[in-house]
Amino acid sequence: MGTLKRSSKPFALRAPAIVAAAIAAAFTLAPLTVSADETCNSPYISKLIKGQEDYVYVWALGMEGLGDGQDKLVTIDVNPNSMSYGNITATHSVGTRGEAHHMGFSDDRRFLWAGGLDDSTIYIFDVRANPAKPKLIKTISNMPEKTGFVGPHTFYALPGRMMVQALSNSKDHGGATGFVIYNNKGDFVAKHDMPTDNGGDGYGYDIGINPAKNVMLTSSFTGWNNYMMDLGKLVKDPEAMKKFGNTMVLWDLKAMQPKKVFNVPGAPLEIRWSLKPGDNWAITAAALTSKLTLVKRDAQGEWQAHEVGTIGDPSKIPLPVDISITANGKGLWVNTFMDGKTRYFDLSDPMNAKQTYEKVTGKQVNMVSQSWDGKRVYITSSLLANWDKKGEDNEQFLRVFDWDGKELVMKMQVDFIKNHLGRAHHMKFGSKALRKAMVEQDESLAEGAQSGAARVARSE
Repeated sequence: MGTLKRSSKPFALRAPAIVAAAIAAAFTLAPLTVSADETCNSPYISKLIKGQEDYVYVWALGMEGLGDGQDKLVTIDVNPNSMSYGNITATHSVGTRGEAHHMGFSDDRRFLWAGGLDDSTIYIFDVRANPAKPKLIKTISNMPEKTGFVGPHTFYALPGRMMVQALSNSKDHGGATGFVIYNNKGDFVAKHDMPTDNGGDGYGYDIGINPAKNVMLTSSFTGWNNYMMDLGKLVKDPEAMKKFGNTMVLWDLKAMQPKKVFNVPGAPLEIRWSLKPGDNWAITAAALTSKLTLVKRDAQGEWQAHEVGTIGDPSKIPLPVDISITANGKGLWVNTFMDGKTRYFDLSDPMNAKQTYEKVTGKQVNMVSQSWDGKRVYITSSLLANWDKKGEDNEQFLRVFDWDGKELVMKMQVDFIKNHLGRAHHMKFGSKALRKAMVEQDESLAEGAQSGAARVARSE
């Protein structure tokens, strides 16, 4: 056996190379085939679940004077065949009000990561042991000190890792930021800055990966100074309104290196890759311009960004805030916060997105998620604590609609204010069947390992 040589470089300098090598090795494996799942999830999240979802996890912002006033993870039974359908099965308050925002599953779906945009705290919940009652198992509170980034927004699973896109920085609370990579235990691995050269503006928001093409896309929003400001004050501040991102970045996924910057004005937000086999394009919606933008390869093999549709009347700033692509890549749900509408776009020709349906689903709406079978649409209400509407227009809810391809019909709702839960923001689905499937998978792997060990022992 040769002598193991220790690198003379400190780990902080070696970490990005180590991460890139690990990701490159993991991504040589074919990504799991999509069966039935939320289409906003990372392609490396286990696709063990099929059929009816049992629970929806809602990450809710605490409201001062309402209940305990804390941010909390709310679990709701959403299986119509359940005796507790429409009821809250658990709440887990985290002891503070830190602008709860987005969540993301680990690649094996055992854990649900959630973050606060104000206090930059990350919470890791165990959703395997008891899907009806998630348990907080770890809190990460040193991201700003460790990385210089604040505002953990997108949680995007990599094999054995979690990528966290931040919205701001601890130096001036502006939009220049980056993303962080942790292992699944929550240990820091590496950080990467968003590009500020070759057209990059340094802003970040969402992450979307196409493993087959070794491509990662990131989008852009704004910094802490803006997203923590009252919306009415913000829109009247010309200087503040200039401080929104206007770019998307194309990255070499394995190398974790930016390759191209696209000019996409008006804060392009969520990124959704088509999951239809053979499709190699992604779509996003810009908050301030109400435009849909498609990123795809041209005839020469170069990735290009194309404006392909308009959402409502841009002059009225409907403020598109979330999108959800269908599993076959032929449709797109879009929620617009200001007019409270949910719209559906036909993407049969992705270069020419056409709206075919719209409905007012609330006085204010934010997140939209489809059920695993595409027959139900879930909607929540809160955007940001200081951006939500005031008075009677400050509805806070989870609403579930049936979708038959022609009409949204509301079947169930939970009033978050009436139940003293706060502001309903991000959603993820859970299932009783998931735990069973994961246990069976673990047992199968354990049996395989034991069998392999026995074969080795016999050969010796």
